[in-house]
Amino acid sequence: MLVQIAIGAALMLTTISLTGATLWVVEALLRRFNAWLLREPHGPKLALLLIAAALWVMGVITVDVWIWAIAFDLIGVLPTLEASVYFALVSFTTIGYGDVVLPHDWRLLGGMCGANGFMIFGFVIAMLVEALRHVRLAQIERRR
Repeated sequence: MLVQIAIGAALMLTTISLTGATLWVVEALLRRFNAWLLREPHGPKLALLLIAAALWVMGVITVDVWIWAIAFDLIGVLPTLEASVYFALVSFTTIGYGDVVLPHDWRLLGGMCGANGFMIFGFVIAMLVEALRHVRLAQIERRR
């Protein structure tokens, strides 16, 4: 049990750190392009920002899922890399179909993967909403 907790904690810290680093990059990009985002026309820029944000979220989630999948594969708890990716994705998104499960001795990792996904989704959605809100409020303020 302690080995599972240690591995799960290391994976969670890795994905949270990676996600945090990408949030830092996103924030720096928003600062860099702030003047451009505030100039008219706003509609196309907001659409572009939303598309970029969606791609960023998909990229971060994909990388985080692959980190878990590679760990599952290296530990050897699932028969194939494909099964590891599938299980990591289903667990990380907290869908949890149950058609692929970890062996009894490793099942805590599945729960930790789900908890990690829940946290990461919360982080990226909060950042996305805050960034879009900040840009939109600045655009409205600039119009006045």
